[in-house]
Amino acid sequence: MSERPVPLPYADPGFVADPFPLYRRLREDGPVRRAVIAGGLDAWLVTRYEDGLAALSDPRLSSDVRDATDPRLAGQLPAFERESLMSSMLRSDPPDHTRLRRLVSKAFTARRVAMLRPRIQEITDRLLDAVVPAGRAELVADFALPLPVTVISELLGVPVDDRHDFQRWTDAMLVRGERMPDPAVVNEAWQRMRAYLTAHLGAKRARPGDDLLSALISAHDEEQRLSHDELIAMTFLLLVAGYITTVNLIGSGITALLTHPDQLALLRDRPELLPDAIEEFLRYDGPVSPGIARFAREDVEIAGVTVPRGATVLIASAIADRDPARFPDPDRLDITRRDNGHLAFGHGIHYCLGAPLARLEGQIAIGTALRRLPDLALAVPPAELTWRPGGLRGPARLPVTFAAGGPAA
Repeated sequence: MSERPVPLPYADPGFVADPFPLYRRLREDGPVRRAVIAGGLDAWLVTRYEDGLAALSDPRLSSDVRDATDPRLAGQLPAFERESLMSSMLRSDPPDHTRLRRLVSKAFTARRVAMLRPRIQEITDRLLDAVVPAGRAELVADFALPLPVTVISELLGVPVDDRHDFQRWTDAMLVRGERMPDPAVVNEAWQRMRAYLTAHLGAKRARPGDDLLSALISAHDEEQRLSHDELIAMTFLLLVAGYITTVNLIGSGITALLTHPDQLALLRDRPELLPDAIEEFLRYDGPVSPGIARFAREDVEIAGVTVPRGATVLIASAIADRDPARFPDPDRLDITRRDNGHLAFGHGIHYCLGAPLARLEGQIAIGTALRRLPDLALAVPPAELTWRPGGLRGPARLPVTFAAGGPAA
């Protein structure tokens, strides 16, 4: 394409707070647009739904960053991505991906997720018990963040006393501010995390428990097991999928309701709409923005545009999920929307394995908050909310007020 790459202004607070006007212009300008993304990297944005759906299933687009030819990309990868995610399902292609997903699926079953419902409800109620008497809270720090941290820690068998360090290390590696993080800080957090996980895996091998990590260690298929590096990578990937993205789903979902009072009132009146509401939150303002990276193994034609071999392709789910060709009136939040086949969890062989857990946590968290926090409202004007910049999107803080002493658990 002859157009100059469009820079995505990550340092602009206005863009971080509301990227969708620019996303809409990019989609209207064309189905595939060159852009400058985080770290000054060039990428090809796939902006429309049908093209994004096809691209996510195209074997010519690799998940392995080693198929990229931009030398800056590998140079910008922090140690934890080079050493861990490279061995995970997230950054592998068949046949390695097929083997890894099959083994992990033996441990991370729908039954195991369904069995978590009572415990997730218990954690949710305990967190809300702590804020109900005050009539105000910061719902990210007090609720949306500690809930998935506790759930994923328990799922992996992490002792209570270790969870603060666990969260601190994960935040240092994943949470991005307006500036790029200090590589030394990121690397130190990763080395501490890796050392902890190595010791934790050793303890679980010696004394298996009824937790996901013990199940991953024992998972086997035709005498194949996950290697030590693969176990480290999978544990870290579960942290990524089970922690910050779920924080963002809960925070963004509650924010969407508080800024759309008609939808809030509708959901209070019709709580049976909650599963549909979760899907709409994921479509309307999902936890990943702008989208999912792939790397061209060869020259690939997408929507009539030839993307060169080695290029970074960003399948912009946050843009495609507001494509009017797929979703009528896409910029309107509508919790009654049907046929909501959004791309927030991806598509194809890399469809998010943790999607059922994220949905379950979102439904319990948001549904219980609405029930137990009467007159829930923002404590600041919507324009004063701050949002996390970078590829993981959600409110950084969510100050709210409500009627103190709401209904008991």
